[in-house]
Amino acid sequence: MPKTVERETWTGKIGFILACIGSAIGLGNIWMFPWRLGQFGGAAFLIPYLLFVFALGTTGLIGEFAFGRSQQKGSIGAFEKVFKQKNLPFGAVIGSIPVIAQTGVFIFYSVVVGWVLKYFALAVNGSFYHIAISNTFKNFAGHPESIFWNGLAILITLGIVVLGVKKGIEKVNKIMMPSLFILFIILMIRSLSLTGSIEGVKYLLLPDWSYLLKPITWIMALGQAFFTVSLGGAGMVVLGSYLKKDEDIPTCAIHTALFDTIAAFLAAFIIIPATFSFKLSVSAGPSLLFITMPHIFKEMGRGYLFGVAFFLCIIFAAISTEVVLMEVTVEAFMDKFSFSRKKSVLIAACIAFLFGIPLDINMNLFGKFADFITIYLLPFSALLAAITFFWIYGIEKARTEINKGAKRPLGKWWGFFAKYIFVLIAGIVLVLGIIYGGIG
Repeated sequence: MPKTVERETWTGKIGFILACIGSAIGLGNIWMFPWRLGQFGGAAFLIPYLLFVFALGTTGLIGEFAFGRSQQKGSIGAFEKVFKQKNLPFGAVIGSIPVIAQTGVFIFYSVVVGWVLKYFALAVNGSFYHIAISNTFKNFAGHPESIFWNGLAILITLGIVVLGVKKGIEKVNKIMMPSLFILFIILMIRSLSLTGSIEGVKYLLLPDWSYLLKPITWIMALGQAFFTVSLGGAGMVVLGSYLKKDEDIPTCAIHTALFDTIAAFLAAFIIIPATFSFKLSVSAGPSLLFITMPHIFKEMGRGYLFGVAFFLCIIFAAISTEVVLMEVTVEAFMDKFSFSRKKSVLIAACIAFLFGIPLDINMNLFGKFADFITIYLLPFSALLAAITFFWIYGIEKARTEINKGAKRPLGKWWGFFAKYIFVLIAGIVLVLGIIYGGIG
């Protein structure tokens, strides 16, 4: 019989919140939120977005944190235990769906983190001053050279996750997250000081109230809010599984949503004003990071220093998310097969690297794979977790678990909202994502 290893826990609430913020702050905050804020009514977009983040996003976080803590397991083990309690079959099979979804994200996200590492190296070398920036990304992404950088991204993540929850994930996030916010503030001040940057501020903040009458504004705000806090039925579940029973889950969820939103705003006020100052495109996606921003650093005074700082921020945001994605897979191997952490990390790293190679060399395949995971599998996984915890486990038992350690216990009204409203909207998010080809 394999010996039982005591499950790790966070040293305290701060470490847990920073890890959750690290998971939530990803590239979507940086290359999607600023564009959507400007395109869908400026400050008007903030009304539905903030409503959805703090009503739905925090509800989803509370549920996933408590789901993991209540069962002291990641997704596979948590689903299996709840289903067994109700004499229902296939709990482990259904619980494997969120793990597969997050592993899929880990695979393609590692490719993108590799791009970030490559551009950080270019920034450090001062290469933006003597390369054809517009062609560099096209000649790199989708080509064999990116395999090395993908492997490096996985190796860095491996080096953190193999150290465990306290010495690895928590310790690294305690360094990266404060550093990220400090650098973001410095970069924002510099961006706002550029000539013509005020036009970018107007683009972001001047409200066009007519957009509130357009359904697409609410749909995109819903998608952005739902996915920005990293809901998916696995990542936040496994982080919650390391929580002590006396931690205040509702407060942790609010802090996670709050700081994730602040990070998105800071990113917007770094990128968009600078983009307007140099009269470049504000379109969303990889081109914003890997073409537009290098052009800006090439032309900006002291652009070398700010380019290095900017891509260092992107590394912090990307690696902090990557770490949690790997932990989902690692915990599943440790729980179901009683593998050691070291063995589980090596297996997870090999899976990500081997499956990532075809994505490294074929951008068309990369896009199709990422779309399948993010449009279909990930929102479906979030819906499965919500149904399992709020319906099968039972909303009263769920609320009791959530209120353990809560300074302000949630009332029955919240139970009704979570069980009926949140689960319904989670289903709507899935359907809308399929209809629109992705809203997150």
